[in-house]
Amino acid sequence: QVQLVESGGGLVQAGGSLRLSCAASGRTFSSYAMGWFRQAPGKEREFVAAIKGSGVYTSYTYYAESVKGRFTISRDNAKNTVYLQMNSLKPEDTAVYYCAANPSNRNINTPRWYEYWGQGTQVTVSS
Repeated sequence: QVQLVESGGGLVQAGGSLRLSCAASGRTFSSYAMGWFRQAPGKEREFVAAIKGSGVYTSYTYYAESVKGRFTISRDNAKNTVYLQMNSLKPEDTAVYYCAANPSNRNINTPRWYEYWGQGTQVTVSS
């Protein structure tokens, strides 16, 4: 069982930055792919970024086109924490952001492959 707790959300002006953190419990954290997803009101949950766990493609990262070049995902396995650095934020980035863990490391951009989810943290970008 893995528990995930996000933090770092808040209100920021367009063009600003935020860093989200996701603290995970469990000794197998380093082997899991970790992902960030977001959900805006009235919209489906969408993929934002993911980073693979230990293995052949350790720390391989993958981004949605809408955030590529602005967001950076990283992980610190010693701290059981994954981060999402968000720069040049836009009003359309406003959403609840969720951290999730994928033990299989497969299809890391697909929500249904993630077994564990955090409670979410609100990010609001004002224009």
